[in-house]
Amino acid sequence: MPFPDYCPAIEAARALQPGQRLPFYIYRDPVGSVARSLLPVLATCAPWLKVGEQAVQMDDRLYSVEQRSAALAQTNATLRAHGLVPGWRDEVYGVGVSADEPPLARIERAAARVWGTLTFGAHLNGYVRAPGGAITHLWIARRSHDKPTDPGKLDNLVAGGVPLGQTPFRTLVRECWEESGLPEATARRATPGRVVHLLRDVPEGVQNEQVYVYDLELPRGLSPHNVDGEVAEHRLLPIDEVVALLGTEEMTTDAALVTLDFLLRRRLLPAALQEAWGEAARLLWQAPECGTVEA
Repeated sequence: MPFPDYCPAIEAARALQPGQRLPFYIYRDPVGSVARSLLPVLATCAPWLKVGEQAVQMDDRLYSVEQRSAALAQTNATLRAHGLVPGWRDEVYGVGVSADEPPLARIERAAARVWGTLTFGAHLNGYVRAPGGAITHLWIARRSHDKPTDPGKLDNLVAGGVPLGQTPFRTLVRECWEESGLPEATARRATPGRVVHLLRDVPEGVQNEQVYVYDLELPRGLSPHNVDGEVAEHRLLPIDEVVALLGTEEMTTDAALVTLDFLLRRRLLPAALQEAWGEAARLLWQAPECGTVEA
């Protein structure tokens, strides 16, 4: 099977058109960004937003998390009514500068991309070994065709957003059951890979996301099954077919990068791709390791 010489997900991960957005600050913390094209609408529904030439700033008089969250919620409800917040989830994300600090506000998940706020994901590479021990196959999922984002595209075995109040690993364990029918005892054997950072234009706004990568060896003969209706199918693919997929746009961008991280760390790519793709993707790794597995 011929191998691709180009992985479009690497370039797509940082495909951000310059000059189209203004940084969004809470106090002195840059927590996101706002499209310049959205400013006329925000002028009518976000009286708490101070607009400058170089940035937009939340009014400092909103001094509590509750006040800031309420202001965002009211504005986002108006934006939703105007069709500017598609795929409303009724899920709560935090607004802040890192996963290690308390959030400065809360926000509806679907609105996070409108405001360009930092979000977090947890993805799983489920792999299978041959009797001799070599890694030969990787489980790939296909997203449900009614998902609000990337419907019908190929994905990792498990992939989920991390809501406010959960760690990436806790999210992974929950999503393992919901998306692939893997019990908690199995999911907790997952080991951390790296963290991939995406900062790119998407139809909803900007995807500013850190994706925590995990690996899990699964026994031959196991067949994942979806529980929550968000996965259309699971496919067990030989590694060569997975590598070929990375040369297409059939996978979601984040899933392709999570898969690439796995192949690079396990040195499963042909030598030329190992070097070329590894160097090209080097700046996408937010950290060398996820750190210890969170409870």
